[in-house]
Amino acid sequence: MPGARINKLLITALVVLSFSKISAQSLPAGLPILEELLRRKQLISNDSLESSFLVRSIPISDSSYWLAEPLALPFNEINGFSLGVLPFVNTTRILTGRPYGWADYGLIPNPGFQTYFSGGVEAKYKFINFTFRPEFVLAQNAGFQTGLSEMNPSEISSRFFLWNWGDNPERYGNGVYFRPWWGQSKLTFQYGAFEVGGSTGNIWWGPGQFNALTFSNNAQGFPHWTINTVKPAKTFLGNLELQMVIGRLRNSGFAPSQNEDLNERFFRPFSGDFRYLNAITFSWNPKWVKGFYFGFSRTFQQYNENRGNSFYDWFPIFEGFQKKNFFEGGNSVDFDGNGRDQTITIFGRLVVPRTKSELYFEYGRRDHAFNWREYILNPEHARAFIFGFNQLFEIQEIGKMIQIRSEVTHQQESVNRYIRYGGISGGIRGGLSWHTHNPARGFVNYGQPLGVGIGTGSNLQTVEVSLVEGVDKMGLLFERLANNQDFYYKALLQFTERKPWIDLSLGFLYDKQFDNLLLSSKLQLIHARNYQWQLDPASTPDFPKGQNLTSVIAQASIIYFWNKKEEKGKVFDLKNFQPF
Repeated sequence: MPGARINKLLITALVVLSFSKISAQSLPAGLPILEELLRRKQLISNDSLESSFLVRSIPISDSSYWLAEPLALPFNEINGFSLGVLPFVNTTRILTGRPYGWADYGLIPNPGFQTYFSGGVEAKYKFINFTFRPEFVLAQNAGFQTGLSEMNPSEISSRFFLWNWGDNPERYGNGVYFRPWWGQSKLTFQYGAFEVGGSTGNIWWGPGQFNALTFSNNAQGFPHWTINTVKPAKTFLGNLELQMVIGRLRNSGFAPSQNEDLNERFFRPFSGDFRYLNAITFSWNPKWVKGFYFGFSRTFQQYNENRGNSFYDWFPIFEGFQKKNFFEGGNSVDFDGNGRDQTITIFGRLVVPRTKSELYFEYGRRDHAFNWREYILNPEHARAFIFGFNQLFEIQEIGKMIQIRSEVTHQQESVNRYIRYGGISGGIRGGLSWHTHNPARGFVNYGQPLGVGIGTGSNLQTVEVSLVEGVDKMGLLFERLANNQDFYYKALLQFTERKPWIDLSLGFLYDKQFDNLLLSSKLQLIHARNYQWQLDPASTPDFPKGQNLTSVIAQASIIYFWNKKEEKGKVFDLKNFQPF
């Protein structure tokens, strides 16, 4: 009977699962605890890991995924076929009062309780790699107070301008939010340093530790075809890493505001079509400059209904960089009419093990320059940037290290809008923001930005100071988030009594290893000054006073390894850990 055969196959698979050994792994992009640990290790010894951290996920060997025995997978290889259970991953968050949070595999920033689960199996047979790692997000998705009711029609129109050319809803529906997904799953075929195949997992391009300008783990992963390196490709010029993807992005389907009357008046509904994505990134580590990594990326998205069938329609990443090349008869109607949204970034990272330091930057532009002269004279147009550092100080007396890391993310439009757009209606109000476009709308997947997750037109400064030893960490996190700055100036709120909405936060960090379980936790206090640009009831024109709000995030991430621990003592010894 067919049913009996299927049952036998399932039983056989379970038996093989119990005795086989996985032979290759890749660390999911932005995975809590382990990615940070590997990055710290690289600051101590640059020979320990060749990855640039500019193209993630990070391919690693068995021992480096589980970091050391005895947390290696307990399965054995059978006739060249290996299969193993991947660690169980969970992130749970409780947030009070208002939205906050990013870089969390599709957890939504709304208040209330929410949790993320992921786990699965990974198999390899000769050149075939298969990972089945589904995930799901369950969120309370509570509503929250906004300041729209205090705004005049012109200010509300400015708010909806960015909402209509993006996809960042205040609330993801009216009830409990539940989204299952294939997660970090893939089927690829490997040859040497390269692989080709399909995936639904997250990718992370650029050196950022907390944000990225194009791709990060902020949104749910998207289905895509990929050709990429699985390890640095060695050439006579140095090590190369690259990835090219063709993907499919979806809108959230939710109206942006929690006020239905305003949605009916100001919201422009989405197209029902999906968005076609084509993107490429490249990283180079010159052989004569050890520890220096440099690269670039280019992305295009557009609604699929606007895409043609020529080579450049399928692969716009290879078309010209100068917009003048597409002008015919003094205009670019045909080019602009296809609705393509382009982003170009360049980035670099310098690792200095002698001083246990790293410096990095990422600079991006979301619009074609007319020509190279315009790009050189006006590089700040439509730009965003990230820069940061990581520094370790060894304390030999206690065998631990102090880690200080910081990052600045800036998306707010530059002051060149005063000249470029001109006039009160243009120059002061400005144009579009990072991750927004007309008509391709937001560079998002299901309503969450693929790269920077802090909010449209927002700026962030982050500083972390921690005491670390292997996985174990105790520290403080300081953040300053200037919310939706592009909207603030577009609505001309600087000419009113309302001051910018600034979040000041203090977080307490605690990471710990408990045998086979790794814990990463955070308790964060967030004080919002001038929350949602609202005025305090006691405010007067002569003495304006904004309304403040204090909220709390309690978050814990765990990674559990399914095998039994065979030895006592710390497994994750950062000094003795050798990933290759």
